[in-house]
Amino acid sequence: MELSKLFEKLYQRLLSKKTKEKSEQVILWIALASFIIHLLIIELIHFNIISINEPSKLLKNPIAAIYTPFSFILVYEVYLLIYYLPKSTSIYISKQYEIIALIIIRRLFKDLSDLSLSSNWFNIKNDLQFTYDLVASVLLFYLIYLFHIQRVKVYRTIENDKNHYSSISKFIKAKKWIATALVPVLLITAIYSFLNWSIGIFQPLETNSISFKNINNVFFEQFFNILIIADVILLLFSFFHTDEFHKVIRNSGFIISTILIRLSFSVTGIINTLLIVSAVLFGLLILFIHNKFEKQLSEEIEENNEIEE
Repeated sequence: MELSKLFEKLYQRLLSKKTKEKSEQVILWIALASFIIHLLIIELIHFNIISINEPSKLLKNPIAAIYTPFSFILVYEVYLLIYYLPKSTSIYISKQYEIIALIIIRRLFKDLSDLSLSSNWFNIKNDLQFTYDLVASVLLFYLIYLFHIQRVKVYRTIENDKNHYSSISKFIKAKKWIATALVPVLLITAIYSFLNWSIGIFQPLETNSISFKNINNVFFEQFFNILIIADVILLLFSFFHTDEFHKVIRNSGFIISTILIRLSFSVTGIINTLLIVSAVLFGLLILFIHNKFEKQLSEEIEENNEIEE
């Protein structure tokens, strides 16, 4: 009982609405400050006021400075993902999709500063990646919109079913515990990644900056590994309150979707883009079919009630 109370207090302290609002304000100020600092560093290097051996591409073009505040905003989006985990599985998954879409948008800002505007556009690797990301960002935006429509349908079904809430109280408590544990993991991973990020910019040839090889993967590659573990634990806990086929398939499908997103960090080029789009499309189809099951079951229940009356 004492342990349960402790977790509940930690949950309220780390994941309450008030904490969320305060975190949002702090992150926005940090993002603004980081953008100004990044711009200043670029200008100082440009006018040879400070000297860095082989500076990163992020320190050569003012457009690339947008990358830094976007990184802090993405960390806040990860916090929101954890915040919504105990509240709704579908919102939690949609946040994953929003995060990977924002990572692509952030990558576009980085690549904009390194475009080679020439007639050989489709023969230049960076320009090709920029093209893939442009198309993928539009596709993802639309797929997330469709997912949102399906998610709302599921949410309304659950919201109107009071018996469902009472039957999954233990499952919700388990999700709160997992979410509470994920917050310090998020902070530790973010700080560690930020240190590597800084080393990678100012000392790109140092052995410590090996993990900086693909800057777009920093933090998120590690965090999605953790998310997969958390998702599997949630799947196992879900069996305590339901063994319905369509819900098991939905929860399992969401894990596969998360794994596909994680795999996308291991590759580059069009394969990376295809894996990301496939992950979101797969999750959307899983949710769409799940909703068909829910609708059919609801109709059957209504028919049975009418017969009994």
